[in-house]
Amino acid sequence: MPDTVTLRLVIDDPVPGVALAVQRGRDAIVPPVRITDAAVTFELTATVRTRPDGTRTLAGDVVQGPPAARFIYVTVGMRAGQPGSPWDRRAKVPLSSLPETLLATACERTDTVLVAHIGGRARDGGPACASVPLTGGGWRLAPRGA
Repeated sequence: MPDTVTLRLVIDDPVPGVALAVQRGRDAIVPPVRITDAAVTFELTATVRTRPDGTRTLAGDVVQGPPAARFIYVTVGMRAGQPGSPWDRRAKVPLSSLPETLLATACERTDTVLVAHIGGRARDGGPACASVPLTGGGWRLAPRGA
């Protein structure tokens, strides 16, 4: 039976009034679990699979892309279910930078979640879009309730 892990994705400094969601599959969306002026937070579940070469990869309905280049799409504005929004974007959040040792630890410790932060704004001042870098040092472990 494959392991599952919880991914906490935090979008810092989001554009006020613009809806954000995570893409599930091809066209469904997952709403945030927490929205404040300072950040929008998602809690997502992913399956950890072992590949034939022994390395681990993430899979599941919120995980996009080929095994060597997995990512999560954050949808913005109209794509996030906000009709009439002037924004129709997606931000591509990389999972490939998640160290395998950290992933293994997250599988072993059910009291933790894997956390990553991205900035909520693009260079044009609008919502983040395209491939976005992780901020704050990348993926890390955090206590489940924190």
